[in-house]
Amino acid sequence: MSSDLSARIQRRDFADPAALASALAQAVADDLRAALQSRDVASVALSGGNTPKAFLQALGLQVLDWSRVAVTLVDERWVPESSARSNAALVKANLLDGPAAIARFVPLYRAVPQPEDALGEVERALRTLGLPFDALVLGMGNDGHTASFFPGGDHLGDALDPRSQSLVLPMRAPDAGEPRITLTLPPILAARRIYLHIEGQGKHEILASAVSGIGAGAAYPIRTVLSQAISPVQVYFTA
Repeated sequence: MSSDLSARIQRRDFADPAALASALAQAVADDLRAALQSRDVASVALSGGNTPKAFLQALGLQVLDWSRVAVTLVDERWVPESSARSNAALVKANLLDGPAAIARFVPLYRAVPQPEDALGEVERALRTLGLPFDALVLGMGNDGHTASFFPGGDHLGDALDPRSQSLVLPMRAPDAGEPRITLTLPPILAARRIYLHIEGQGKHEILASAVSGIGAGAAYPIRTVLSQAISPVQVYFTA
């Protein structure tokens, strides 16, 4: 296979973050509506961080039967929802506070000291969602990480193992801050639709490096996702 992964992505560019948020919300909602036509429940896995707030707000305004939708996270910092760094708190404040409040939310954090203490409980909860996810939205960091696949992470190799039987693993890395819990590669790749939401010229350059496989980009964790995705990853970008 060529080192260039251009054929593995389908990219849409937007004039501004508001336009991107609206379009991505529409696309994810369409995925959920389509799933609900043939199944009782649809599921979506979402990312946290600084980028998705407007998207989450726009998604929450989409008209669909939220009572039949299960929402979870791609990864989480090991902090309670009272922390400003909690992805669960971000999703609850921006998505699950209006019509979407009736959705079922499955958090990854549990009130125990370390993520290792909760792996079994979290995995059992995720398996009740009827995997694979109907839609999954990734972000990307300035170091090329996605989910909590941080360069130098203590469980990075295990998390990126396409044969892993685990749905979630703990992750610690120099640039991660708190300990994390993250979906592993298999449930991410199995999602019926994968989106990558990135904003800013810096992120554009990082993605271009990962796609080309030249230089540092060859080792970016996001490249592993792009190279092994069953269908092209939908990239939503605005400068």
